[in-house]
Amino acid sequence: MGSLEQLYQQVILDHAREKHGAGDPSGMDASSHQVNPTCGDEVTLGVSLDGDHLASLQWEGDGCSISRASLSMMTDLTQGKSAEEIGRLYRDMEVMMHSRNLGVDDEILDDLGDAAALESTSQFANRVKCALLGWYALRDAMAKSGIDISTAGEPAEQ
Repeated sequence: MGSLEQLYQQVILDHAREKHGAGDPSGMDASSHQVNPTCGDEVTLGVSLDGDHLASLQWEGDGCSISRASLSMMTDLTQGKSAEEIGRLYRDMEVMMHSRNLGVDDEILDDLGDAAALESTSQFANRVKCALLGWYALRDAMAKSGIDISTAGEPAEQ
């Protein structure tokens, strides 16, 4: 294993242990419960919004180190950001996780910060769902608050 792979593995393990954003999601503006039926990972994620900005995010759940790490990384990336910024990060994460580890633009990896460490897991189809579980919960919770991050910030169709 190369030194970069070891570093990425350590970043994933650190986030899986630290679990940024872990807490009781009840009492938030909106929440979403998501389950990955292929491995049993599950999460309940709550959001509080300030206009179109994510004021806070909390989650609780059980899952593998990849799903926990991804949730922790997502928390760091999205708190305080606008719906447009979160939408761009959401789409970047989907692009990376569907790349089959064949490479993505450096700009995407830079934007994703620590979450770029998950790129190598994209070569394993069953792990893609683990890494995206929290992102799907965030998309759903924000949609329940009236914000569609899957299209936020995209140019309007002509």
